[in-house]
Amino acid sequence: MWSPWLDIALPDYEGHMGLPEVAQSELLADVFGALLVDHAPRSVAVLGCAGGNGFDRISPAVTERVVGVDINPSFIDATRTRFQGRFHVLELVVGDLQTGEPAIEPVDCVYAGLVLEYVDLRAAWRRIRSLVRPGGVVGTVVQLPTRGFDAVTPSAYSSVQSLAQWMTLVSPEELRRCAEGQRCEELTSHIVESRAGKKFQVQVFRSS
Repeated sequence: MWSPWLDIALPDYEGHMGLPEVAQSELLADVFGALLVDHAPRSVAVLGCAGGNGFDRISPAVTERVVGVDINPSFIDATRTRFQGRFHVLELVVGDLQTGEPAIEPVDCVYAGLVLEYVDLRAAWRRIRSLVRPGGVVGTVVQLPTRGFDAVTPSAYSSVQSLAQWMTLVSPEELRRCAEGQRCEELTSHIVESRAGKKFQVQVFRSS
C-alpha cells in the first residue's frame, strides 16, 4: 500500500525533527523514556520507529525484546544498522499500522508517537490491540492545535512538508473512544510542550 512516508528519506525526516524550531525528536524520545521507566516492560513495540529514535532509552537489562515497525523499508534498514546487537531480541518489521500483516507476537508495551495522525484511527487501534498483551500498556503522542504553529512546521525539508496534506490531527477524546472500543482503558493523560512551543497530548492506556 502506498504511503507518503515512502517518499521521505530518513536524513530529511531526522533533520526536520531535530531542528530547534521543531524539536520533536527529543520530545518523542523523552516521552518514550518515561513510559519505559514507569512500566519496565520485558518487551516493547515502537510503531513508526523511523531510524530508531528513542531506542537509546531502552535498557537491555530490563527490556529483552524490542520490536520496531515502520512502513518505510529504508527506515527499518537504518534502525537495524544502528541497533543490531544492542538487545537480546531485535525484531524489525516493514509493515502498515492499518493492517494485520505481518503477524507479530504481542508485547508488554506499545508506543505510537506522532503516527496516528496519518492512519485510519479505528483500523490502527485494532492493530494496536492485537500487538499488546492483556494487562500491557499503550503509550501514544498526538499533536494538538497550537496557536501560531502550522500542522507541519515549515522547514527546508520539502519532502517532509508534503506530509501536511495527509495529516489529520486526532483529538485526545477521539483517541480515548477508539481505545475503549478495543478494551483499552486510559490510565493517564497530560499535555507536553516541545522546546519550540508546540503542544502534544500524551496518553497511556492499559489493555484489559
